[in-house]
Amino acid sequence: MSTKKNKLPTIYIGADHTGFHLKKQLIDWLTKQDYLVHDLGNHVEDLADDYPQYGFAVAEAVVQNKKAVGIIICGTGVGICIAANKIKGARAALVYDPKIADLAVRHDNANILTLAARQTSFKKMQSIINIFLNSKFEKGRHSRRVNQIIDYETKSGI
Repeated sequence: MSTKKNKLPTIYIGADHTGFHLKKQLIDWLTKQDYLVHDLGNHVEDLADDYPQYGFAVAEAVVQNKKAVGIIICGTGVGICIAANKIKGARAALVYDPKIADLAVRHDNANILTLAARQTSFKKMQSIINIFLNSKFEKGRHSRRVNQIIDYETKSGI
């Protein structure tokens, strides 16, 4: 394993049938950039699959590996984002724009990027992902806000 690869975050990726082909393209693209990418499904294009299982799988993996990030894809991005955010510690952000990718990390410490297969081109996904992976959490007043979410998860048993 290269030194560069050791410094890059591990990426867990998942998609339902709507995002299946884009996910495969993204895996190839990210792997060529030396990212370690784990494909958590769907592994075959199945028009009858359901997005929650892939949102749950990626979110659980990211929460267990604090140095990892996730990328999840479904038709609109909404459903899989909702599913991922049911996992304690997951902070999935639905992103359609590169600027929002940056703010999702800098202000909200997002650890999972959610993409919409029906709304976002592969080229735009590449731009969004590059920004997401290279943005850093600013802490300060943003830490206070993120900690309120963490405290609520802990107190409520979510």
